[in-house]
Amino acid sequence: MATFISVPLKKSSEVDLVKPLSKFVTASYPTGEDQAEYIRSVEELNKLRKSALGRPLDKHESSLEILMRYYDQLCAVEPKFPFSENQLCLTFTWKDAFDKGSLFGGSVKLALASLGYEKTCVLFNGAALASQIASEQNLDSDEGLKAAAKYYQLASGAFGHIKDTVLSALNREPTMDISPETVGTLSLIMLAQAQEVFFLKATSDKMKDAIIAKLANQAADFYSDAIKQCQYKENLPKYIYFQEVFPVLAAKHCIMQANAELHQSILAKQKKHFGEEIARLQHATELVKTVASRYDEYVSVKDLSDKISRALTAAKKDNDFIYHDRVPEVKDLEHIGKAALVKATAITPPLSAKFTDLFEKMVPMAVQQSMSVYSQRKAETVNRLVGTMREATNLCNGVLASLNLPAALEDLSGDSIPQSIVEKAHAIVQQGGLQSIEQLIRDLPELLTRNREILDESLKMLDDEESTDSELRSKFSQRWNRTPSGDLYKPLRAEGGNFRSVLDKAVQADQVVKERYNTHCEMIALLCKPEAELTAAIPSANPAKTLQGSEVVSVLRSQLSQLEEVKREREVLEAEIKGVTFDMSSSFLTALAQDGAINEEALSMSQLDQSYGSYSQRVQASLRSQEELLGNVQASHQEFSSLKQSNSEANDREEVLKKLASAHDSYVEITNNLREGTKFYNDLTEILLKFQNKCSDIVFARKTERDELLKELQQSIAREPSAPSFSVPAYQTNPTPTAAGPTPAPRTVFQPQQPQAKAQPPERPPPPAFTTQAASAPGNPPSNQPQPVNPPPMAPPSMAQGPPYPTYQGYPGYAYQMPMGYNPYAAYGQYNMPPTMQPNMQPYVPYQQAPAPGQGSYPGAAPTQQHPYIYQQQPQQPPPQPYYPQQ
Repeated sequence: MATFISVPLKKSSEVDLVKPLSKFVTASYPTGEDQAEYIRSVEELNKLRKSALGRPLDKHESSLEILMRYYDQLCAVEPKFPFSENQLCLTFTWKDAFDKGSLFGGSVKLALASLGYEKTCVLFNGAALASQIASEQNLDSDEGLKAAAKYYQLASGAFGHIKDTVLSALNREPTMDISPETVGTLSLIMLAQAQEVFFLKATSDKMKDAIIAKLANQAADFYSDAIKQCQYKENLPKYIYFQEVFPVLAAKHCIMQANAELHQSILAKQKKHFGEEIARLQHATELVKTVASRYDEYVSVKDLSDKISRALTAAKKDNDFIYHDRVPEVKDLEHIGKAALVKATAITPPLSAKFTDLFEKMVPMAVQQSMSVYSQRKAETVNRLVGTMREATNLCNGVLASLNLPAALEDLSGDSIPQSIVEKAHAIVQQGGLQSIEQLIRDLPELLTRNREILDESLKMLDDEESTDSELRSKFSQRWNRTPSGDLYKPLRAEGGNFRSVLDKAVQADQVVKERYNTHCEMIALLCKPEAELTAAIPSANPAKTLQGSEVVSVLRSQLSQLEEVKREREVLEAEIKGVTFDMSSSFLTALAQDGAINEEALSMSQLDQSYGSYSQRVQASLRSQEELLGNVQASHQEFSSLKQSNSEANDREEVLKKLASAHDSYVEITNNLREGTKFYNDLTEILLKFQNKCSDIVFARKTERDELLKELQQSIAREPSAPSFSVPAYQTNPTPTAAGPTPAPRTVFQPQQPQAKAQPPERPPPPAFTTQAASAPGNPPSNQPQPVNPPPMAPPSMAQGPPYPTYQGYPGYAYQMPMGYNPYAAYGQYNMPPTMQPNMQPYVPYQQAPAPGQGSYPGAAPTQQHPYIYQQQPQQPPPQPYYPQQ
C-alpha cells in the first residue's frame, strides 16, 4: 500500500512586470545609480517569474526552490511598491487547478489586480509541488521517508496558511481551488499522509508495538477528519478530483485503523489478554475486508490481510486449545492511544535558503509615505517661519514708506533726488523694469491653461471608462462581478478635485497680484525713467537745511540703520532655516522593524521641534526687536515733522517720494510673487503629468480586465443551454438495450446504504431453427409489404409445411416479440393445437415491437413496419403474476 495523494498545479497567464514597475521606479526615484539598479532588479524579478511559472516544473527540490524564491521575493517587494487597482495596477490571471474545463468554454479562471492573489496562487503551487515531490520519494529508505514527511508537512502548512489569509488577501470570493474549504481539506490530507510516513518509518525501524499502534491510530484520525471535510462541504464533492480522492481516504482510514488494531493485539498478547487479541484481530480483519471489497481498485491490502489472517488463526487456535479466554466485543475494548509526530510547517518568509532581496536598498512604501508626509510637514514649518519674517519685513517697509523714510532725511535740500530713491530706481532697471513684470504676467495664463487641460484630460479618461463600465454592469448585472469603476476611482477623483481647488486658488492669487501691479504701475514706470526725467517729475520744495545738524535727524538715521540690520539678519536666518536637513528614513525604518507600524505624526513633530525650535525663537526675537524699533522711529519722525517747515509744495514733494518708495517695494514683492507663481505652475505641471500617467495606467489595466471578463462571459454564455430543460413524455422514450449496466460509483463506508436494484427479466429463449424453404414459402408475405390490421380467418392447409412453433404463455399486458423478419406460420391458418382450443384463437399476424428493457434484439433482423397485435388470454388457465414490477 504505497498510494499517496498529490495535488495538481495551477496555471498562470503571462504578465509583463518590467514596464509598469520600471515606470514607477523612473517616476519615484531620481536619475542615478539607485534608479538603474532598481530597473535591473525589476528585470530580474520578471525573469524569476517566468522561471517559476512560465514552464513545466519537474518534481524535484530545485523546482520547488525556484517557486519558493519567487514567493519570498513577492513578500519582500509587496511593501515597497503600491500594488493596488488604483495605483500600480498589475492584473494576474490564474486557472482553477481542479477544473478541467470543457471543449468550448475553457476552464474556470480568475483575474485580479492584487499582489496578494499572486502570492496565494504561488504558495498553492509550492504546496502542490511539495506534495508531488513527496509522493515520488522512495519509502523503502530512511532518506526517502524523511523527505516525504518534510514535504507533506510543508504542503500542509502552506495550504493552512492560504486558508487563513486568502479572504483578506483577495477581498473577494476566490476560485474553489483556493477557497478556505478546499485548502483546509488539502491541509488535513497532507498532514494525515505525513503521519502515515512516520508510521511507516516506525514500522521499518521495528519500534515498540505500542508506539506504532498510536501512530497508526493518529493517522486514522487525521484521515477521518479529511473524510469529513470532503463529505460535508457543499462544493467539494462537485470536483472530480475529490470524487477520486474520497475512496483513497476512506481506504487509508480503514487500513491505518487495522494497523493500529494489529499492533495493539500484539501488545495484548504480551499482556496475556488473549481474548482482547482475538477481538482486535477480528476487527482488523473486518476493516481490511471492507477495503478489499470496496476499494481494491485504489489500494491493495493483500499483504496486510494475509498478515492479520495468519495472526488471527494462530490466536484462535491457541485460545481454543490452551487459554479459553473470553473474546470481548469491539465496543468494550479499551481505546487505542494517539501520538501525533507531525505538525504543519509554519509559513514565515523567507522559505528559500538561497533568497536575496532584489530590492534590498529600496525602502518600504510605508516609509516612503511617511517620508512624503514628513516632507510636507517640514515644508509647512519652513514656510511658516519664512513667511512670518517676510510679512514683518513688508510691514517695516510699509511703515517707513508711509513716513517717507529715509528719503525725508536725504531730501533736506528740497531740490535733488534722495539717494535712496536713486538706488531703488537703479535696482528696478537692473531687474528688467516693467517689461520683466509684464512678461511674467503674460506667461501665467498659458501655464494655467496647460495645467487645466492636463487635469481635464485625465478626469475625462476616468469618466469614459466609468461610463463603459456602468453600461456593461447594467447589461450583465450580477455577472459583471468586478469592482465598480466609480468606487475604484474615488481616490483619484478626490486627488483631481484637490488639484482643481489648488488651480482655482492660484487664479485668485494671480488676480490679486495683477490688481496690485495696476495700482503701482505708474510709479514703477517713473522709477524706470532716466534720472533727469525722474528729477523733473518730483516737485521741488523750500530747503530745510536748518535740520541737517539737528539731534532728531541723527536719532532717526541711527534707528533706520538698526532696522536695516534687522532685515539683513532675517535674510541670513531665512537661509539657515531653508538649509536644515535631517534623514528621517532611518527613524521610520527602525520604528517599522520594532513595532510593525510607523507613528509618523509623533516622530515627525518630535524631530521638527528639535530641528526648528531654536530658529522659531530667533524669529520671534527679531519680530520683537522690529516692533520696538518701529515705535521709536515713529516717535522720532513725529518730532522731526514738527521741526520741519510745512507748506503745500513740501507736502506734494513728500507725497511723491512716498509713492516712489512704495512702488519700489511693491515691484520687488510683485516680481517675487510672479516668479513663485511661474515656478508653482511648472512644478504643478510635472505633478499633473504623473497624475495623468496614473489615470492612463489604471484605465488601461481596467480595459484589459474588461476584455478578459467579456471573454469569460461570452464563453459562459456559449456553454449555457439555449432553452430551458423539459421532461420528455414516457411514451416517447425508447431505451437503448445495453450489454451491461453503467459502472457503479465507488462505495464508501460513510455513504448511506443504497436501495437494491430491480430484478432483471430472464433472457429471451433462442429463436427456433427453420429451413430456407419454410422461410421462403409462398404463403409468407414479404417483410417489406404492409400487413392488414385484422385479416380474415384462413382455413388450415391440407398438409403441414413446417414444424409448429412452440407456444409460450403470455404475460398480462405484455405481448412477447417474435423474431423480426421471420414468420414460420405463414402457411398455417391457425396454430397446430387441439381442436378444443382453436375456436378461441385469432389468426396470427406478424407483429414487431420494441425490445423489452434489458433484452437485446436478434441480430440480423430486417426492419418491418409494426402492427398492433392483441394476444387473447386462454380462459381456462389462471393468469400468472407479472414478472416486471409495476412502475
